[in-house]
Order: sequence, then structure tokens, then C-alpha cells
Amino acid sequence: MITPLQVYGSKHSYFTGKLETYLRYKEIAYDFVALAPETGKVMRAGTGTFQLPSVQLADGRWMTDSTPMIAWLETQFPEPAIMPTDPATRFVSLLVEDFADEWLWRPAMHYRWSYPDDRYVLGNRLGREILGGRPLPQGGRRKFIQQRQLGIFVRGDGVDRVTRRHADQAYVRSLEVLQAIFEQRPFLLGERPSIADIGFMGPMFRHFAQDPTPAHLMAEEAPAVWEWVARSWNARAVRLGDRSLIDEVPDDWDPILRESAATHLEMLDANAQAHAAGADHHDCTVQGVTYRDVPTSAYRVWCLEQLRVRFDELDADAAVTVQSRLERTGAWEPLWRTGGLASGHDPDTTAPFCAGTRVYPSERPDPVGHLRRRYRRPS
Repeated sequence: MITPLQVYGSKHSYFTGKLETYLRYKEIAYDFVALAPETGKVMRAGTGTFQLPSVQLADGRWMTDSTPMIAWLETQFPEPAIMPTDPATRFVSLLVEDFADEWLWRPAMHYRWSYPDDRYVLGNRLGREILGGRPLPQGGRRKFIQQRQLGIFVRGDGVDRVTRRHADQAYVRSLEVLQAIFEQRPFLLGERPSIADIGFMGPMFRHFAQDPTPAHLMAEEAPAVWEWVARSWNARAVRLGDRSLIDEVPDDWDPILRESAATHLEMLDANAQAHAAGADHHDCTVQGVTYRDVPTSAYRVWCLEQLRVRFDELDADAAVTVQSRLERTGAWEPLWRTGGLASGHDPDTTAPFCAGTRVYPSERPDPVGHLRRRYRRPS
């Protein structure tokens, strides 16, 4: 009997939803450990940081970061593979997954915390989840969570009155692109999920499909995407595993690649330049809109490093195919623009077993203790 994984996460979490989608599809046994003050302490003791999801194996080892976790799990549970067998398609799929992970994070957090209805609903839910059991007023929990998330993940990520419309449209454009694809086939590469579908489930499932404002937009403007979210959550290898993936990059992926080139890769490049210069924060201009004072992230330098490593691993024919496709969609030049990358993340190449790296260094390490002190009764 296989001992289930212990998945520490939240039912409102971007990356927890992504990982759970993968585990459910591959039918990998896991126990879900809900976020709470006590579990947060366990996670920090095991991983050295607070990162959702974190996973503990039966042998006591801890893993963090959904992308390398899934890559490692694929070596343990190889069938049916979520990676395309064609090397060029596999590389482009990983690029698309990284776009969904890192770029769509910004509009996902913006919609959740910038819009009043969403902020109220999620403030209540996360207030109970994170701070439940504490002798604190629920209104205080809600307001603290709202202010904290809005400050760190929206305003602290450059979303303001100038950039807000662009952040709105980032989601809308993704809906348009995915709607066109899912009107033609059930998953991004055919008849069963691939790593690209798993990547998009991060933002699309627990945020865009469940938070009030983006969920309304999805249901009204992109019902095929709404249907794909449910289909991906319900997908099981026992039903779909014998179906093949498309072993070439479909033509209808070009809009995704163009959007990734104009947004995600520009963001990664600006971050890499700032990191090389030793800047804690930087400005990033995307599609003519400048996000100001964005935190510089060593982890996102590592993301760019990993894309380059994966390209360098391609054989000559696949490399030519990938370069041609990326040049056609504007993604080749920003992928390689800045040289000399040195993220410092995972120096021993042990991911997902390496120490976690915070994307937002200003994040308060102990929000529960801070709120407890704020509402402490006078003696």
C-alpha cells in the first residue's frame, strides 16, 4: 500500500489547486492538510519558509514549488505522462506553463483583492482559515487579511490606478485565447491533460473560476474555458490515460506565445536585469504600461535559467523547430536578451527538495502573531 502524500495547502490557493489537479488526474494518493496557524508552523519547520503548497513524503522529506514537484512526481509515477514526447512540443509546453504560473499570478491576485466583492468574500474565508480559533473578531480578521494581501500582492506588485486596466485585460485576453482553443478540443494538446493544462489550472481554477468577479466574466464570455476548468478537475488517468497528446505545437497556440513574449518574458528579463544590478525593486514595462517598484525575485531569475537549460538540452532538430516558432511569435529575443544569469536558487540542483525562495521578500513572516498583538486586550 502506498502511503499518501501529505499536501499542506489551502482550498483558495493558486498553486495548491494546480498541484491537486495533477495529483487527482494521475490518481496519486494524498491527504490534504488544511492551512491553519498550527500547520503553518509545521511547514516552516519542514521547509524553512511558508509556501503553499508544501508536501511531506512518507520518508519525512519535504518538497516545495509546484513545477519541480510535478517534475519529480513524473519520475515516480510516469504513466500516463503529462509531458509531450516530442522535445520541441515539450519545451513550448513548459514555456506556456511558466507563463501561466508567473505572469497570470498578477491579474489573479488583482481580481481577488482589488474588487470589493471579491475582497470581502476571500477576506472572510481566508480570515477564518488562517486565523480561525483565535480570540479575535471576524471583522478584524477579514480587514487584516484584506489589507495584507492588497498591500503585498497587488499594490506591492505594481498594480495601481495606472496599471489596473492592463491587469484586468491580461485575464480577458487569456480567456479569449483559451476559449478559441477549447471550442475545438477538450484540452490544450488534445484528448487528455498535459503540463500546459496543469499550469493554467493554477490561475484559472481556484482564482478566476471561483472568485466572484472573474468567475462571472468566465461564465459569460468564455463558457468553454469554464467547462475546461471542471473537465480538468474531473479528469482521471484511468479514463483518459490511453489517449495520445498532440506531438506538435498547434497553430492556435501562437496567441499564447505572443502574449507570453510581450508580458511574461519581458517581466522575467526586467527582473533578471534588476537582480544582476543588486536592486531590491525595479520597474517593468509591459505592452507600453509600466509597473513600478516591483519586488526583484531570485526565484524568477531561476525560472528564466530553467527555460534556457531546457532549451540547451534539445537536440539540433528540436532546437531549430523551437527557435523558429519563438522567433515567429516574438518570444525568442526576450528569452535570451540578458546574459550572465545567477539566481542563487537551488545551487545544488535538488529541487523540489531545496529550500524555498520568497518571491515577495516584504511578506510579513508572522501575520498571526502581528494580528494577535494588534487585538490584544489590555491587562
